[in-house]
Formats: sequence, structure tokens, C-alpha cells
Amino acid sequence: MSDLLVIGTGLIGTSLGLAATSAGYRVQLADGDPEHVRQAQAAGAGEARTDDSPEPAIVVVAVPPSAAAAVIAEALRAHPRATVTDVCSVKAPVLAALAADGADLRRVVGGHPMAGRETSGPGAASAELFHGRTWLLTPLPQTDPERIGHVRELAAATGAAVREMPAELHDKAVALTSHAPQVVSSLMAARLAHSDPDTVAVAGQGLRDVVRIAGSDPGLWADILCTNADEVTPVLASLRDDLAELLAALEVADGAARGRVSKVIAAGNRGSALLPAKHGGVAASYVELPVEVPDAPGELGRLFLVAGDAGVNLEDVRIEHTVGRLTAIAHLYVLPEVLPDLRDALRGGDWLVLE
Repeated sequence: MSDLLVIGTGLIGTSLGLAATSAGYRVQLADGDPEHVRQAQAAGAGEARTDDSPEPAIVVVAVPPSAAAAVIAEALRAHPRATVTDVCSVKAPVLAALAADGADLRRVVGGHPMAGRETSGPGAASAELFHGRTWLLTPLPQTDPERIGHVRELAAATGAAVREMPAELHDKAVALTSHAPQVVSSLMAARLAHSDPDTVAVAGQGLRDVVRIAGSDPGLWADILCTNADEVTPVLASLRDDLAELLAALEVADGAARGRVSKVIAAGNRGSALLPAKHGGVAASYVELPVEVPDAPGELGRLFLVAGDAGVNLEDVRIEHTVGRLTAIAHLYVLPEVLPDLRDALRGGDWLVLE
């Protein structure tokens, strides 16, 4: 049983403590906020570190990116035999700061679990937060392979799928796939704050999809975006240019403009098609079958049971909540060849299929 020290008991640190404890690690907890440690300990994420605690074999730094380099450097000094990793969503600036500080980079393994929630703090933590998610490792050329193995083993113990990636490529990738989308979602949601409530009340599922992540922690995301500004800025600048071109077309709104607008939508079609399908495989073409579902206990389970009895695998499911009615719309995504079987089974069970 290995001793693990988690420094920072917010959402990610506390979730890691819960997952690692379940996996058999002895977890110690530390945070500048004693109340956060108390909450994490009460949740079962580990025990508060004291002067009498044993030396950890692994230290995980779970603090905002701007503070990570200093905390990692201190952990390296305080625990000279430990492997030190972190869970920051920005890697290259942190590692560069450590190199400039003369830190022992042989014991440092950069890490980033691609998991999170719109809510923050230890109260939102879950032992299953990392299960089935990607955990990226960004070791340096001088990193001791044995140390990489320690962190790989820890990440795998949480149920995550572990991959390695150079730090610079990591920052470029998350700027496009995580950081810029957060900005887009927040900006769109901010428009709602200045709108008439009656206007917002007509919102459909499309708007909900766009603003889903807009409830994220403002302070943390300001830290992330500013720390990864070198990579986020070009993505947002490209979006700005595309938006300016679209606005110019809409100001004219003639036949030629319609073609330009159509090209924007078509480009989005091509881009969304590149998103990996389930299990990380090549994107597949699914068909959608919307079904009305009563908003009552057990109804979704009953719907899924019909699909299972028909021998149909549901590739994906999206729930759209209706306004003013005690129903929802379940959008079921299946392979085209099984659509007739699913449709017939649902209609035979008196489900309202909305085609």
C-alpha cells in the first residue's frame, strides 16, 4: 500500500483522494484552506497530513495552474524521494517555470485528467469522476521512467485511460478542445444575462447544449485561460475572424451572402464529424429517433428495456426537457440498419415516436 499526498482539496483533488482510497492507497490531504481539508476528510478522501504522517511515495499537486510550479517545487524540496505529479489543465508554462527554478525534473511527471464538472469544491467530488476518462501524462525527456510508471499506475487505478503527450502539444490540444469552448459557452450565456426572462423562457435544447459548461468556476477559468494564453489566443482570434466574416455577410444578406453563410454551417458539419465516436473509435453515422417520455420514475428505464428486448444497442442518448409539460423528449441514436426494428418495437409498446 503506497502513501499518497494530495495538495489541494478542490473538486479534482478530493475526487482523486476518494478514487485512490478506494484503490488501496493511503491518502494524505493538504490545502491552504483547512475547511476544504475537513470536508474532503469527512467525505472519505483521506486523512489530513500532520507532522507525524509518513513520507508519501507520490505527491499530487491539485492547485490552479498559476500556483502549480511553486507548489510542485516546494513538494520536491519537502519530499526528496517522492514522485511529484500534478493535475493542471496547462502544462508547458508550469514545466518551463520548474526548469527555470532548477527543479529536479527527473521526479516530475506532468499530468492532466480530462475530467471535471460545472460545480467546484470538495462537496462536488466523486470517486468515479475519472472513470472511463482520458488521463494525459506529459513527461519530459529527463523524467525517470520509473516515476512515469508510478503516476501511470495511480491514474489507471482511478479507472482512467492513460495516454502520453508532449506538453506543448497538450496545451495546443486543450486550447482548441476545452479552453476556447469554455469561452464560447460563457460568452453566449452572458447574452442571456442581459435578456428579457420571457425571451429566455423559449430556449430549446440547442441553447442548453451551448451553455452547459457556462456555470464553471470564474476564478479557476480566468487562471487557466491566462496561463494558456499563448495557445488559446490564436484559436479565439480565428473565431473572431470567422465571426467578422459572417457578420459582414449578414449585413448584406443577398444571394451571395447566403452562400457564404452556408459555407460556415457546412464547415461546422465537417468539423463535428471529426469528433471521435464512443470508445475513441472513428466517428460513425447514427440516425436519430425522438421519443416522448413521461416525466415520472422508471419511464426512461422502461424505454431502454424496450430497446434491449428488440436487440437494439443505443449508441447515444440525449434528453430534451420540454417547457410547460410533464414530459421530455429522448433522442435515441442508433445505427441506420436497426432503426426500423426500434421504431416498430416502440410503436408496439404505445410510445409516441416523434418523426
